[in-house]
Amino acid sequence: MLKFILAWFPMIFIAIANGLFRERILTSRLTELQAHQVSTATMIVLLSIYVWILFKIWLPTSANQAIIIGLIWLVLTIVFEFLFGHYVAGHSWDRLLQDYNVLKGRVWVLVLIWISIAPFIIHRLQK
Repeated sequence: MLKFILAWFPMIFIAIANGLFRERILTSRLTELQAHQVSTATMIVLLSIYVWILFKIWLPTSANQAIIIGLIWLVLTIVFEFLFGHYVAGHSWDRLLQDYNVLKGRVWVLVLIWISIAPFIIHRLQK
C-alpha cells in the first residue's frame, strides 16, 4: 500500500502543470470560470492517464484495495489542497472553499470524485 501512497505525490506535479496551463493559456482566452471548468476537465484526463500507466506497472491486488487507494488519495488531495493553499499560497479559507460551490459553476469537486473512484474503475478496466 505504501507504493500507492507514494504514487500520489507525482499528482502534485500534474496539478501544478495543469494550473500553469490554466493560468498561462486558458485565462487569456476564456473567462476565469470557463478556464476553471476546462482545467478541471484536463486535470481529470491527466489523472486518468497517470493512473492508467501506474496500474500497468502496479495493479492493485483487488477491487477493495483499489477502493482504499482512491479514498487515501482523496484524503491526501484535500489535506494538501487546504494546507498548501492556506499556509503556503496564502489563500483564505473562504477563497479555498469557493472551488466547491457547484451552484456557481465551480466543478473542482469532479476532480475529487474522480480521484476517489478512478483507481477502482481503472483496476476493473485493466483486469
